Amino acid sequence: MKVKDGIIGLVVGDALGVPVEFYRREDLEKNPVTGMKSYGTYNKPAGTWSDDTSLTIATMASIINKKCIDYSDIMEEFIEWRKNNKYSQEETFDIGITTRNALDSYTPGINPLCGMGGEGDNGNGSLMRILPLAFIGNIDYETIENISSLTHRHERSRIACVLYVEIARSMISNSNLTINEHVKNASAKIIEYYKDSEELSNFKRIFDDDYSKGVSGKGYVISTFEAVIYCLENTNNYKDAVLKAVNLGDDTDTVAAICGGLAGIYYGFDEIPIEWISEIRQIETIIDLCEKYEVACDEYL
Repeated sequence: MKVKDGIIGLVVGDALGVPVEFYRREDLEKNPVTGMKSYGTYNKPAGTWSDDTSLTIATMASIINKKCIDYSDIMEEFIEWRKNNKYSQEETFDIGITTRNALDSYTPGINPLCGMGGEGDNGNGSLMRILPLAFIGNIDYETIENISSLTHRHERSRIACVLYVEIARSMISNSNLTINEHVKNASAKIIEYYKDSEELSNFKRIFDDDYSKGVSGKGYVISTFEAVIYCLENTNNYKDAVLKAVNLGDDTDTVAAICGGLAGIYYGFDEIPIEWISEIRQIETIIDLCEKYEVACDEYL
C-alpha cells in the first residue's frame, strides 16, 4: 500500500528529527543521530511527531471525510490543530511563522487560498504536508498549487509542491527507475509546464543534479528540496537517507520528513526499520488513517 509506505516514511523521518531540530551540523557530525531519541529540543518523548505530520494527516482526514478536496474544510482542520491540538499527540508545538500567520488570519467564510505570498514566505511549510496529493491519480497542478496556497501562496512554494508531487507520482507508478531518473522525469514536466516562469531559475541545481556547492538543512523551501534530493541520491536505503537528512542539522524534522516520504515510497514500508515504527506514538491511528485514505483515493471523484 503506497499510502502507508509514504506517510509512515514521512512520520518516522519527522519523529527522528524532532529531538535535534536547530542543532548545528558540526555538532551532529560529532554526535550523530542513529535512531529515535528522547527529549532534546522540545523535551518530548521518543516517537513524537511535529507539525509536519499533524498537517499531513489533517489534510488526509479532510479528504476522507469530505470525499473530495474542500479547501475551506482543510483550512478548518488546520485551525483545529492550531487552536485545539487536534492531530497532535498532546500539545501543538513547532509551528512555522508563515503557517501561523496564515492560520491566524483566516476566518471561516473568506477565500481559504489566502496564505502568505511574499518573497519571505518561502519556507518549507507547505512542502512538508503536500505528499497526500501524490496518491490521487487525477489531481491537477492547479489543485496542488491551491493546497500550498492555504498557507504558502508564493509561486516558488507552489512550484516546489508540484515538483515534489510529480517525483512521488513517478515513484508510485514506476518502480524500475532510479531516484535520479524519477527526479529528471518530474523536472522535465515542471520545466515544460512553467516554461514562462522566472521562478524556474531557483530550481536549477535540482534540474541539473548539481550539488557541488553543498546542501543545507535550512527551512527555506529550495534549500530543503535540494537537501532532500541530495540525501536520496547519495544513499541506497530508507534508513541511511533519513539519517543523512537529520544529520544535516537545522530544520531536521522537516527535511527528514520530506525525505522520508519519498524514501518510504521508493523503498517500501518493509524497509523502514521496525524498531523506529514501533516507537512512534499513536502509530496504529496513523496506519488506520492510511488505510482509509487509500480507499478514499481510489474513490476520489
